[in-house]
Amino acid sequence: MTAATTTGGPLAGFVVLDLSRVLSGPYCTMMLRDLGARVIKVEQPDGGDEARHFLPAAPDGGSAYFAAINRGKESIALDLKQPADRAVFEQLLARADVLVENFRPGVLDKLGYGFTTLAQRHPALVLASISGFGQTGPYRARAAYDVVVQGMSGMMSITGHVGAAPVRVGSSIGDLSAALFACNGIQAALLQRGRTGTGCHVDVSMLETQIALLEGAIPELWCSGVAPGPLGARHPGTAPFDAFAAADGHVVIAAGSDHLFSRLAGALGQPGLPLDARFAGRAQRVHHQADLKLLIEGVLATAPVAHWLARLDEAGVPAGPLNDVADMVADPQVAARGLLPEIEGTGGQRAPVTPILLSTQAYPARLPAVPRLDEHRADILRFAQGLEAGGA
Repeated sequence: MTAATTTGGPLAGFVVLDLSRVLSGPYCTMMLRDLGARVIKVEQPDGGDEARHFLPAAPDGGSAYFAAINRGKESIALDLKQPADRAVFEQLLARADVLVENFRPGVLDKLGYGFTTLAQRHPALVLASISGFGQTGPYRARAAYDVVVQGMSGMMSITGHVGAAPVRVGSSIGDLSAALFACNGIQAALLQRGRTGTGCHVDVSMLETQIALLEGAIPELWCSGVAPGPLGARHPGTAPFDAFAAADGHVVIAAGSDHLFSRLAGALGQPGLPLDARFAGRAQRVHHQADLKLLIEGVLATAPVAHWLARLDEAGVPAGPLNDVADMVADPQVAARGLLPEIEGTGGQRAPVTPILLSTQAYPARLPAVPRLDEHRADILRFAQGLEAGGA
């Protein structure tokens, strides 16, 4: 058993075949691997997952992007159009618990591995399909990337500032939200299989997962009849809840309830603010948020961020600095929790571990190595033939 296959965690013993590439599927299987599953990454022989060539480049010439999402998996190169490689893949299917793919709908069927076929041959297998628009509907065959579903879902319409050009959320949340929902769906399907003995097809759409994240925008449309627009950093339903300029940077403050607003007013040396009719309740503060922001920033401008963070913390007001990514990496809370361990064999590259901390299992001190294309062929072939147990 190789280091890559030796895992602990609640999913130890489960085997996941990963036919996916780039981000949504690989991020899903990364989480399954972090939770203990054995993940066998099946790649095309000619270059493998295209994310292997994404920027930024690591010092060793590989992709730091690929490393962050695929550490700890095993790699085998198989061409599923070739009979010999199909025979290996079918041996692996017989031993797997989960198959993850993010092709366009219909591609897996053309390869001969659609859900109907798989369910007949391997009734206990869970198939998870991540696609732009789902396995049914008029858009099922359309190509989709993160920015496309951010635009179509309405997410971009509420991101950015009033009157400015459309803004994509800075992280690829179209792919990442699909990965999160797929990971959850896979685990639910495995629990169901434990009761019924039968697998199922988990169908996750990037568009639908983006829509599911519009937690406030859809109720707002329902109640007002007006589609909400971008608000910058502020919240549409409570105030103050925004990023505010101080003397040397920004302070993020979330004090929308009446009691927190009273504490904020005291910390700012403005105890009379809650008595102002414009700010006496949540609805009034939202209606007059622009006036309120001017007043708060007028006070914050008199001292640096560190001064105000100390004052607000002492008063029990939820607040924080507006960090950039380098600030976040250096934050003592992040360091204390061990969220960003090094990836073995990368010369020090750090990446976030799946942030689910179990009382039975600490975050790892180091993340397992990144697989080279086809690196684990010998071990995987032995596993496929039943010559090694694999897993934990």
